[in-house]
Amino acid sequence: MEKELLVVDQVGSQLKVQKELQGMQVTCIAVDPFCSQRLYCGTFNRGLWKSDDAGQTWEAIGDPCLYTDSLDESGILHASITAIAVSPTKRIGNYGVVYVGTEPSAVFYSEDGGETWKEFKSVRALPSASTWSFPPRPHTSHVRWITPDFHHENRLSVSIEFGAVIRSFDGGENWEDKKFGGPLDVHTLLMHPTIPDRLYAACGDGYFQPGRGFLESKDFGETWQPNSDGLEHHYLYSLAVDVRDPNIMIVSAAKSPYYAHHAKLGISTIYRKEGDQPWQEVRTGLPASEGTTISMLAAHPQKAHQFYALNNHGLFVSDDKGVTWERFDFPWDELYLEQRARALLVLEY
Repeated sequence: MEKELLVVDQVGSQLKVQKELQGMQVTCIAVDPFCSQRLYCGTFNRGLWKSDDAGQTWEAIGDPCLYTDSLDESGILHASITAIAVSPTKRIGNYGVVYVGTEPSAVFYSEDGGETWKEFKSVRALPSASTWSFPPRPHTSHVRWITPDFHHENRLSVSIEFGAVIRSFDGGENWEDKKFGGPLDVHTLLMHPTIPDRLYAACGDGYFQPGRGFLESKDFGETWQPNSDGLEHHYLYSLAVDVRDPNIMIVSAAKSPYYAHHAKLGISTIYRKEGDQPWQEVRTGLPASEGTTISMLAAHPQKAHQFYALNNHGLFVSDDKGVTWERFDFPWDELYLEQRARALLVLEY
């Protein structure tokens, strides 16, 4: 949430909830696929944190140097962490290679479980870099999403908010700039483990160019095609794809950024798409659109057809491909009604 991380453990029908990283603006969270107890959590202005016990305790990592030392660039040079990903294919020792994006826009990586870090400096040298600008803070921009490839360990895709989707074919050493006709404001950029080269993008582009809220690429970002039939809300944010079926998707949407992110005037909804059918809005079991901030979405990492949604009204689950939903029954602090959820991670041990 906006000021803390909630860790919700479900054992049978029992739910245990604890609050971690209290007072921090949590922005993103990821798990190491090679070490399921290892989590990484990013915060705005408070750096990067890791957990080795599935979120029960946390330790700050990534400091660029000690206060009394000269800068040696073995850490993360910026305190605002805006994206995290761990490679599902590239492992060195016990851990997957970790990628971290920041504000201002920069990409760092670690090959030793977060002990030391290096920057992909060529990202900042791309021709379009001078045009990147985040509308609420136009003097800067940030890395919004990092997508390691399931099928080629050295391929990476990165979304910059606002301005570009860039890609690397050599593990981040060199980067290719945005493509003509490609999305500029991708909030969630996903691949599926069963379909090589296919990218799914939930975008803010539809807000200023209706019909381009959802874009897909079938050639690893070389070309992009809109696939927004049925969407009446054109500002898209979070996205999840069924773990078994790459043609079942859900996406969170609003009429505008303002209605997506401001709790007091939040108006947002969720759509689902299956196969060649158009997008359809889903409401059963979810809170009313009015008064609801944009939902963060996730697919269960192992169970087909199971999706999760987190918003200012609570945590919800669907067991039928996103058609109907049910709220998890645990105490929900009234303070969260005035907040927007920032990230959602679903794990099974």
